[in-house]
Amino acid sequence: MNLPLLLVEDTSSLAMVYRSVLEKNGHSVVACDTISQAREEMKQQRFSVILLDLSLPDGDGMELMGDLLKGGAKVIVITANGSINRAIEAMREGAFDFLVKPFDEKKLLGAVQNAMHVQATAQSRPASETVATRSEFHGFLGHSEAMQRIYKMIGNIGRSSATVFITGESGTGKEVAATAIHAVSTRAKKPFVPLNCGAIPADLLESEVFGHLKGSFTGAIANKIGAAEAASGGTLFLDEICEMDLSLQTKLLRFLETSKIQPVGAVTAKSVDVRILCATNRDPLAEVKAGRFREDLYYRLHVVPMHMPPLRERAEDINLIAEAGLKRFSEEEDRDFERISPEVLRIFSQFSWPGNVRQLLNVMRNVVVLHNGIHVLPEMLPEEIIGSGPDLAAPKNLETVANAREDCDVSQFVGQTLAQFERAFVEATISECNGSVPEAARMLGVSPSTLYRKREGWRKAAR
Repeated sequence: MNLPLLLVEDTSSLAMVYRSVLEKNGHSVVACDTISQAREEMKQQRFSVILLDLSLPDGDGMELMGDLLKGGAKVIVITANGSINRAIEAMREGAFDFLVKPFDEKKLLGAVQNAMHVQATAQSRPASETVATRSEFHGFLGHSEAMQRIYKMIGNIGRSSATVFITGESGTGKEVAATAIHAVSTRAKKPFVPLNCGAIPADLLESEVFGHLKGSFTGAIANKIGAAEAASGGTLFLDEICEMDLSLQTKLLRFLETSKIQPVGAVTAKSVDVRILCATNRDPLAEVKAGRFREDLYYRLHVVPMHMPPLRERAEDINLIAEAGLKRFSEEEDRDFERISPEVLRIFSQFSWPGNVRQLLNVMRNVVVLHNGIHVLPEMLPEEIIGSGPDLAAPKNLETVANAREDCDVSQFVGQTLAQFERAFVEATISECNGSVPEAARMLGVSPSTLYRKREGWRKAAR
């Protein structure tokens, strides 16, 4: 049995319209116009989806958010165009989606149907089914804690229509993340259109995004559909968004606010239904402060932020990715490789991987194309890998660390707390391993992510 929807809207004419549209499409609706009435209704029964206006006569709708989310309902907030930042704040607090007045019947029904679908999926999924046990997920490889958080986040936000702003270094998988978000969304059967804003000349980017009419500029020999229209019903992924020219940023902001595009040379605008995902390898706030990225556009796009972890912060995934790459490239190139030698895996664990996953896969392809054999050996690696690190001839162990400190004065630790001693010992071990956190983690019998978290905590405490 489907639970009813709760509509909290104080403008009676709008409430009547919303209710009529929802009921006409088979939804049971309970309507009220104040926070106090909403709380009373919630005491009486449960709701699957709640449509919440943020501006109510007896208080701020945000005050109600916590109670609504505790009840397990999916909350869709409603706000006026001038209060878009409040809707974004609500999304960060846990709202499922938001609608900006005025919105049409299609958007209202789409948001409600998405929320109900996610609710039903969550209730029907077995308790044992969780992405936290996965080493593969929609194009990703990795069983580290950092990647489990990414998998969970993609699963949570995928079916929302909220804009996602993906950040991370080059090669960390920002486009893979965007593709995964689209794949788990209700738009999955519609187009996914990626556009690299940094690879298109500034004077052509507007045409690539919004399209153009024949004759609108020199070289426009035919009408062209832009990426926004091509993605209609699906997802538009704007990669390297910080490379976009400021004048086009203004037009993109208008598109986000109105859901209408105006091709170059066109007199009238047309409505387009797309979800926007964007990404950058820069610090977007730094770009805002430098005047290269509009602040209002940043806050309009930065609804759900997602940061892709660099490979050095999930070192336990390196072997998995390298071995998967070896298998794939060996099949493609008809080679005999079966495994990676322990010496090579140790070299990989000590390399910093500035190019992240992309660089690691390029190294594996380089090895497979230029060599053949059963094992990947150190001499097969590119010079950039074997010539970049410390002496890797022999692994260190805890006995090495202890022997290097035989003459250490133990009395220096007297009076320190256990936490202080732990930090000193961990840092000493990392130093003995020439700064390699993965190597120190193996010596200490913990995962590299544990040491990265501890060091980050120590740095924050020292501020």
